[in-house]
Amino acid sequence: MTQKHYTKEEWSARCELAALYRLIAYYRMTDLIDTHISLRIPGDSEHFLINRYGIAFDRMRASDLVRIDKSGNVQDLNFTDLAVNAAGFVIHSAVHQAREDMACVIHTHTAAGVAVSAQKEGLLPISQHALKYYNRIAYHTYEGIALSPDERERLVTDLGTNRAMILRNHGLLTGGPTVKHAFHEIYMLERACQIQVQAMSGGSELNIPSEEVCLRTAAQFQRDDSEHIITIAWDAALSLIEDQASSYAS
Repeated sequence: MTQKHYTKEEWSARCELAALYRLIAYYRMTDLIDTHISLRIPGDSEHFLINRYGIAFDRMRASDLVRIDKSGNVQDLNFTDLAVNAAGFVIHSAVHQAREDMACVIHTHTAAGVAVSAQKEGLLPISQHALKYYNRIAYHTYEGIALSPDERERLVTDLGTNRAMILRNHGLLTGGPTVKHAFHEIYMLERACQIQVQAMSGGSELNIPSEEVCLRTAAQFQRDDSEHIITIAWDAALSLIEDQASSYAS
């Protein structure tokens, strides 16, 4: 499949999503062929793009992404015989259907993310990265591999209005209105988990900032220039894989 088979808007979305898959691989947030990232097709509330199951993230191309509807039906004629991760459909379709502001959704199984998801205290307010999520992160209890459509309602209820969620004993989930927003969320949450695991491994008592400082810092992440910071951070990340552009945009 090539660009000529899609609208200009869908092809642009495919290229951006393929770049995001490559960046998730670049930052070592992959889990072999598992985990998934999805993106609602611009101007189309009924369909979203997700990875063709079995393609390594560092090899993902725009033409490897599969158009799927809210019921899990593959809409790309050339892809009807190819599998889409069933758990990926359950998790991502739930969020896309419930949240208009979550056009892009990322789910990971990193060692640090799963480690924090297994800790009763969850994400601790011990770093600037973690304080971005102070009172702004959700938790979902582990129910086994996410294969049951019944779990979607509970996922959405637990997520609430947050853009980040820790799936207990499972991993991390973030999203946002665009690819760059979702990437910024998962990068910051992953880094917060890495810091927590390393801080706790030292065995020393942890320093917790005051409630006043925690609230102030969380609010600072919502300041007026945040949008600009997210944009230039995304552009900087893309520059790291600019030598792959002709590959992922194919």
